[in-house]
Amino acid sequence: MEEILEKARTAAEEAEIFSVTSENTPIQFETNRLKHAQTHQSATLALRVVKGGRTGYATATGQDKINRLVDAAVETAQYGAACKFEFPSLTKYPTVDIYDADALSISVKHMIELGEELISDIRRDWPELICQSWISRGTTRIFIMNTRGGRADYKQTHFTINLSGTSIRGTDMLFVGDGESSCHPILDTSSILANVTRQMEWARNLAKISTGAYPVIFTPSGVTSALISPFIAAFNGKTVLEGASPLGNCLGEAVFSPEITLFDDPTQPYRPSSRPCDDEAVPCNKIPLIERGVVKSFLYDLQTAALAGCRSTGNAGRGRGLPSPSPSNFVFSTGKVSFEDLIHDMKEGLIIEELMGAEQGNILGGDFSGNVLLGFKVEHGKIIGRVKDTMVSGNIYQLFKDVTTSSEARWLGGLYAPYFYFPRVSVASK
Repeated sequence: MEEILEKARTAAEEAEIFSVTSENTPIQFETNRLKHAQTHQSATLALRVVKGGRTGYATATGQDKINRLVDAAVETAQYGAACKFEFPSLTKYPTVDIYDADALSISVKHMIELGEELISDIRRDWPELICQSWISRGTTRIFIMNTRGGRADYKQTHFTINLSGTSIRGTDMLFVGDGESSCHPILDTSSILANVTRQMEWARNLAKISTGAYPVIFTPSGVTSALISPFIAAFNGKTVLEGASPLGNCLGEAVFSPEITLFDDPTQPYRPSSRPCDDEAVPCNKIPLIERGVVKSFLYDLQTAALAGCRSTGNAGRGRGLPSPSPSNFVFSTGKVSFEDLIHDMKEGLIIEELMGAEQGNILGGDFSGNVLLGFKVEHGKIIGRVKDTMVSGNIYQLFKDVTTSSEARWLGGLYAPYFYFPRVSVASK
């Protein structure tokens, strides 16, 4: 990689090389049985150059392509966007614990046994469930180097377990599921089993709700499926620059309830979305986005920060192309009321575990609307059954002005969220 960077230095003014190598072992169960267990490796090399004030970019996955990487990147620069930033120089990074060798030591046999036991345990009480399970362990290494001396090199492990099940009762289909992820190995699956069991128990009976406005509780899973996408879009620095974010002109303003505090925090230990630096070798830090309802910051990479006249927040992420602003871990603060007490406060309302199709609305405007894939009716403080043929819709900028957050919270991927109680949400039912 040093040779490639040196070659790029002679063909362009600036250059940066980004390498990601990974090894993953996924174990998949379908219809209650093991489907496959395999290990695969991948390696990708990306080169970004600045030539004539414009950005060129190319990637390679094989030796032949690597040999042409510099030429390909330089060729694309004439069509690239004007470069407004400078690559970072060598710097120190925060210590973020994201590697646990024990996660890699779990054998394939042990992973298969975990999946078999999880499916067997849930079907012991619910034999009608058709179960799927996904168990994965792996490691990723990131290496970044640029012509200004910037250099980053770190490794990360991950371990994931998911369980989902389908129950078919005549024309009725029930979907349940839960999962956990960590940089540590996950050998205790009792919480996953307990959550799916709880869903099945609450879904024993069917319940109906009339069309109207009701109190609604979104569980952390419900937050993931319905509410988080508008937040991600609104705090993206690129969206702000384009004038498409409703929060673009709201820095320092109280837009949300004082109950709401939100951070982007890539320094959380042993979370798969944590990291010491972003994908441009900029050090990562805990970034306040909302403090007691007040908008505090947006997420930037080098290019968007330069265009905005500020510094990168260390939030550059990469998909298959150039870096762009992206969140790491969204961490909401918790409240003082228990989930149980939030339920007891309801005379009539819903608990939303998962919405289907919620992201098809006007996300940039904060809207969501979706069918309730898994949700439960509450009457007089008690859960009486599962709802069907029901839709829930709303706007986060209206709902989060009046919200109560629970004292309990949990991690789901890169989100740490409590239960959110909204006193009035639009519900439509057949």
